[in-house]
Amino acid sequence: MSKKRGLSLEEKREKILQIFYDSQDFYLLKELEKLGPKKGVITQSVKDVLQSLVDDDLVSKDKIGTSVYFWSLPSCAGNQLRNVTRKLESDLHSSKKRFAELSEQCESLKKGREASDEREEALHELKSIQQKHTELKEEMEQYADNDPAALEAMRNAIEVAHAAANRWTDNIFTVRQWVSNNFPQAKEELDNLYKEIGITDDFDYFELSPMPVSSVTD
Repeated sequence: MSKKRGLSLEEKREKILQIFYDSQDFYLLKELEKLGPKKGVITQSVKDVLQSLVDDDLVSKDKIGTSVYFWSLPSCAGNQLRNVTRKLESDLHSSKKRFAELSEQCESLKKGREASDEREEALHELKSIQQKHTELKEEMEQYADNDPAALEAMRNAIEVAHAAANRWTDNIFTVRQWVSNNFPQAKEELDNLYKEIGITDDFDYFELSPMPVSSVTD
């Protein structure tokens, strides 16, 4: 024999609602957990199913004293369904109105864009201009090295780098002099250390060579 199929969530909701509709009475959770299995809803599922019905306003609940009571009448469910229906009808009306507005805008945008020889000629000319623009841009990039603005930016960058390099060179000379004055007994070790890190006898400030002036050739 095949195993009996369990109830879906919607089927469980219908079973719990039927308990309320048949009796039109008020219930505690523990009472519903006892009645649920008689309708095919296992005790462990009753609480979650009941909460889903409360969330959808199909079941009402209220706390009286220390106890929480649940109830639902067929008239309440009918009112809820009517409210949902009215909301859906309102949403549908708004959607239709928006669709009409967008359709009108679409038709308005089509005006002046009808297919014609003049339009095709204008599009062809526009495409040619865009292609020419791309070619000129690529050609300008080839002359970037001779661009006065690019050369000036390069010259400024070199000057900044040159100043920074000489500033660090000055700092090295200062530190080197301070170490020599304070640790004269370690002169040999310090000389070896200087050579290891690249500070040799010919270590000196950088000289900045003038940049050649370039011009754009024809």
